[in-house]
Amino acid sequence: MEILFLGMTIAILTVLVLLLRFSIEEFLQKGERWNNKYWSRFVRYLITGITVLVVAVPEGLPLAVTISLAYAVKKMMIDNNLVRHLDACETMGNATAICSDKTGTLTTNRMTVVQVYVGEKHWKNVQDPVKAKEITVPAKTREVILEGISVNSSYASKLLPPPEKETLPKQVGNKTECGLLGFVLGLGGNYGEIREQYPEEKFVHVYTFNSVRKNMSTVIHRPDSIIRMYTKGASEIVLKKCKTILNRNGEVVPFSTVDYDRIIQTVIEPMACDGLRTICVAYRDFSANNLPDWDNEANVVDQLTCICICGIEDPVRAEVPDAIAKCRSAGITVRMVTGDNVNTARSIALKCGIISPNDNFLVLEGKEFNRRIRSTPDGEVEQSLFDKIWPQLRVLARSSPQDKYVLVKGIIASKNNPTREVVAVTGDGTNDGPALKKADVGFAMGIQGTDVAKEASDIILVDDNFNSIVKAVMWGRNVYDSIAKFLQFQLTVNVVAVFCAFIGACIVKESPLRAVQMLWVNLIMDTLASLALATEVPTEELLTRKPYGRTRPLISRQMMKNILGHAVYQLAVMLFILF
Repeated sequence: MEILFLGMTIAILTVLVLLLRFSIEEFLQKGERWNNKYWSRFVRYLITGITVLVVAVPEGLPLAVTISLAYAVKKMMIDNNLVRHLDACETMGNATAICSDKTGTLTTNRMTVVQVYVGEKHWKNVQDPVKAKEITVPAKTREVILEGISVNSSYASKLLPPPEKETLPKQVGNKTECGLLGFVLGLGGNYGEIREQYPEEKFVHVYTFNSVRKNMSTVIHRPDSIIRMYTKGASEIVLKKCKTILNRNGEVVPFSTVDYDRIIQTVIEPMACDGLRTICVAYRDFSANNLPDWDNEANVVDQLTCICICGIEDPVRAEVPDAIAKCRSAGITVRMVTGDNVNTARSIALKCGIISPNDNFLVLEGKEFNRRIRSTPDGEVEQSLFDKIWPQLRVLARSSPQDKYVLVKGIIASKNNPTREVVAVTGDGTNDGPALKKADVGFAMGIQGTDVAKEASDIILVDDNFNSIVKAVMWGRNVYDSIAKFLQFQLTVNVVAVFCAFIGACIVKESPLRAVQMLWVNLIMDTLASLALATEVPTEELLTRKPYGRTRPLISRQMMKNILGHAVYQLAVMLFILF
């Protein structure tokens, strides 16, 4: 609007100066009388004024913005970013915070059982076929491990032969279950044969996994007439429901709270500190003559017998630590939001570089996070309490999709900083929809993401890789810089053309540049300059500066200096040539 007002003012002044000079010379000095032929002169002056106005306003800016965004969107697809909403591209350039999932985004999502606690013994490096064969357990224990994992997993989860030029089997379906199925194969079992023995349509009941209770259970009718329920899930949660455990002889023995604390300290926490996801596998038998109410899940999934605890490794992607270091240098804070154990989350965050061993950043579980941001357990989130913890929060473990939504909403609503935080968030589940919608930029996973998550997102990560988010930041900043370059170039030319016309009107009674000439310059400049300046590729240097912020004017002080400096120089050359 300021440019439009300035252009209109100069255009009006140009027309008035031309009219006044013409009127004074013709009617006062020469004493001429009005003649209709003078209308053509007046119209020419009016056309000159309109041309000055047209040239003054950077009407090529929308074209440059469109070309820059369209070019960025096309190139971002090559970098595994499918942009669904065009404005998300530019918004990502101003991102100050990224709330990222762990599994599949920061890690490879290639699950492998590497440790297992079974029969009162802790086995390590069981991913090695030689080590796996060394696991000695009673036949009964081995049977329930094989059956409990094979049956109590989605039948869509399976291992296929390795693709060409690869050595590892292809994991299809839930990757955690695929890791457990790989352990079954390592023990010499065949999950396919077990599943044929227990087809899905003959299941007595199934309690599917959800992010609140963090376990799943499947009830089957065994050939020996026993109704057996297999349960697997987060180790500390499932283990707390166990009242018995299988010992080294395969016998069922009592499991006390002392035993629970011992296993937590000596098995689960060391596994978690190694960055492993810990899964407890358990079972419970029911008499066919005394079946429970299957709708009462809390009563059914209790009094369990612990079979084993598996430590599943999901390696950090090789490129993630470098990507997070780039985010840090770019002024972007990365926070990890995961459903995993707090020790597992802390270990992965250390490997990624989200936190360092000696820093004071917060690593919280979902329960503790909610306790700190609410005055009462069931109360509303208080922004003042939230503002005390979020600047230092880096890892949120054992969290739910609702916790992720609260985190995103709270950061956006915070007034801790002079400028509002611009938040990007990743999500793959159906329940992640609200957080993806609330964030300034929502990233859905292209491989693991549900249709609901993709519909709620602004950008889809085709490869589920955190490094692709960093590429999106680069392209977002490049769009802003490309538009700024074009605007600086166009305004420099506009200022020279406008003042050249105005000075010419004041001194030589007409603009040195005809209307057609100025319009031609404007046309060539808008099209060719847009193509040249709006299609530059980003460089790593874009990640070495802080975000500009949403309130920063498009024409910065440095740009204004450049525009005025170049304009004065070009005007001096033009006036020297003219006069």
